[in-house]
Amino acid sequence: MALALLALSAASFGIGTTEFVIMGLLPEMASDLGVGIPTAGLLVSGYALSVTFGSPVVAILLARLDRRRALLVLVGLFILGNALCALAPDYRLLMLARIVTALCHGAFFGLGSVVAADLVPPHRKASAIAIMFTGLTLANVLGVPFGTALGHALGWRATFWAVVGIGFVAAAALVAWLPRRLPHEAGSLLSEMRVLRRTQVVLAMLLSVLASASLFSVFTYVAPLLAATAGAGPSAITGVLLLFGVGLTLGNVLGGRLGDWRLMPSVIGLGFALALVLLALVPASAALVPATALIGLWGVLAFALVAPLQIRVLTAADGARNLASTVNQGAFNLGNALGAWLGGLAITVGVPYGHLPVIGAVLALAVAGVGVMAHRLDR
Repeated sequence: MALALLALSAASFGIGTTEFVIMGLLPEMASDLGVGIPTAGLLVSGYALSVTFGSPVVAILLARLDRRRALLVLVGLFILGNALCALAPDYRLLMLARIVTALCHGAFFGLGSVVAADLVPPHRKASAIAIMFTGLTLANVLGVPFGTALGHALGWRATFWAVVGIGFVAAAALVAWLPRRLPHEAGSLLSEMRVLRRTQVVLAMLLSVLASASLFSVFTYVAPLLAATAGAGPSAITGVLLLFGVGLTLGNVLGGRLGDWRLMPSVIGLGFALALVLLALVPASAALVPATALIGLWGVLAFALVAPLQIRVLTAADGARNLASTVNQGAFNLGNALGAWLGGLAITVGVPYGHLPVIGAVLALAVAGVGVMAHRLDR
């Protein structure tokens, strides 16, 4: 099943690249489209909200398809959406293209997580999900820095054309390596909706919202933050994004192991650690070297939460894993939108870029608090 997990990882690489590369290109896109940086930041929020509210609808529409065919349809939608992004002549049409692209995001990661978990023994499920999400982290190591550099050199539209090419490679990998007979979970939509009302399912998704909001309240504006506080130029920002991506990759591996070991205690500990690192980033952001080191550590801790939170939802929502897993991706992206909006609002009212990590730290503490509540309910 290693090649099947690799195929899922290849697709997640493309999806991760198109989601995150916009952060490094935000100033250029804002200038080219004639809008301010906070307005351009809404492209992140629009994408995230489309995942949140559109992906469950897409998952329901594809419910009658077998999982292999459904995943291929979603990759086709991804390719179409990125081509529309590259061709969009103005801000409004680019926003529409981002919304189309995002429709595949939550449904793919939701369904892909279930497929990855079903391919391995029970004690390896979190690690299998982490392997699939490795593509997402490698997108930050390779896709985002090189996509940012390509956008700086040839214009941001060239980056989206490159992502279209990644989409075709991912589609070929899924066709070649994904098993033709995948396990199917039968059940009515009504019964699955009832499962989503369980207290532990709701708390698990709240954790996803808060963890993602903590990340994106700062990461959405990391390029102007580094430029304003540390005087970083485009090449330095690309290097920081590369290190952040390495941190995400290491954190993904760490999160898979923690999820298979002690799930909720790990989530609680990671929340507290994230808050400390983000608070330390406030004074450290004035100098490039300490800021870079802390951003790398931040990446490790932030993404170590992803696999544990995804397996938490799959465990709590037994009997409705397809829908719950997709809705949880929507929860992550609702957090993306909330975080980007909070960061943009703070900038608009005059909060310095260097103080944005305080918002992320508060949200990380909320992760730890909700984690304690859920763990006590378990016990």
